[in-house]
Amino acid sequence: MELFIRRTHRTQAIIFTVIGFFIVLSVTTFGAMYVLAQPASTSSERLAVKTPNLGRHFQEFGHEGSILIYDLKNNGFYEHNPQRNATAIAPASTFKIFNALVALETGVVPDDVAVLTWDGIHREIDAWNHDTNLRQAFKDSTVWFYQVLARKAGYERMQQFINKVGYGNRQIGTAADIDRFWLQQQILQITPKEQIKFLQRLYQGDLPFSQRTINLVKDIMVREQTPDYILRGKTGWLTTTKPNVGWFVGYLEQNKNVYFFATTLDMDKAEDAPTRIEITRRSLKDLGLLAKIN
Repeated sequence: MELFIRRTHRTQAIIFTVIGFFIVLSVTTFGAMYVLAQPASTSSERLAVKTPNLGRHFQEFGHEGSILIYDLKNNGFYEHNPQRNATAIAPASTFKIFNALVALETGVVPDDVAVLTWDGIHREIDAWNHDTNLRQAFKDSTVWFYQVLARKAGYERMQQFINKVGYGNRQIGTAADIDRFWLQQQILQITPKEQIKFLQRLYQGDLPFSQRTINLVKDIMVREQTPDYILRGKTGWLTTTKPNVGWFVGYLEQNKNVYFFATTLDMDKAEDAPTRIEITRRSLKDLGLLAKIN
């Protein structure tokens, strides 16, 4: 009988040991599953593991700068230099997008091909020294042409549209600043993040302008168009800061998706200008874009 009891106790001990082992194993296993199942707190964190090193492009060219790319379908951001992407500066010639919207909406110019006469003042860029229209002036970034548009639109109407859209810090200075407020660092300012929000609203038609106006501006923004993608954008060069800052903003339509981008680059000479575009292109290619779709 005593032997039977000892054997029974021994059997129970083995059973409890085995049960305890499986309990520990289950807790450990399910605990690991729970941790792995936890989603990242933000979309940018979810993308962080897969995001390519966009900063290396700036290093290759030896320039400081930033880039922010927004993937509309996946609601995620890719970026280099987050602090700079949240810092406001003057939009420089990227403001031509907004300026063109106002000019067309107010009838300052009836369409994209109506010609304004050159004032005869010789400027440093040869492409500016002739009569031109909205479309060509956008392509050449002809400052005097868009200054004329701003003066014709007038201070009050320009401020009204700035307020309606909520563009940047909404500051356009005084009436005397009507033809240069986007070129002066201490007046109108916008962050790269705000640039992308504005471009997203433009793409979606969510701005206080007619569909005709929006469609025309979208069309003049086209830089490249292939059977696989459409790239729209506008450059800018802020010369009232040291160092100067170059902009390149726009959006790419490809793979039934839209990718908005805003790039800034420290630069001081004309030879640096193509770099802001090249860095943007390389960054988009890192995401598998701007390539032929098979």
